[in-house]
Amino acid sequence: MIDHVSIPVRDLAASAAFYDRLLTPLGYRRIAERPATIGFGKKYPEFWLNLRVDMRADSNPGTHVALRAANQEAVRAFHAAAIENGGTDDGAPGPRQAAVTGYYGAFIRDPDGNRIEAVTF
Repeated sequence: MIDHVSIPVRDLAASAAFYDRLLTPLGYRRIAERPATIGFGKKYPEFWLNLRVDMRADSNPGTHVALRAANQEAVRAFHAAAIENGGTDDGAPGPRQAAVTGYYGAFIRDPDGNRIEAVTF
């Protein structure tokens, strides 16, 4: 079982503001803040932003993280918040077929190129 994940960001303050908005519909909030990292979660930090000031926008390998949503409405709110706050659409909310089962999900790219998905089964 995965305990937590971290993604690289070039501007910690701007990224934290971006993620404040799109993680709220998924039930995440800021739990930990340090000079070069911020952790979001429900009860403990599960999703970390790590400052990488030397990272170029075109050098990010495009990390992919899927976060569980409570329902389809939360997936849509996540996607809308991302687009409204500087993220880009990388797969509009809708039904998807995974390797084993179907699900409802949406994909966005954050300003650093990370691919973040919200899913509900």
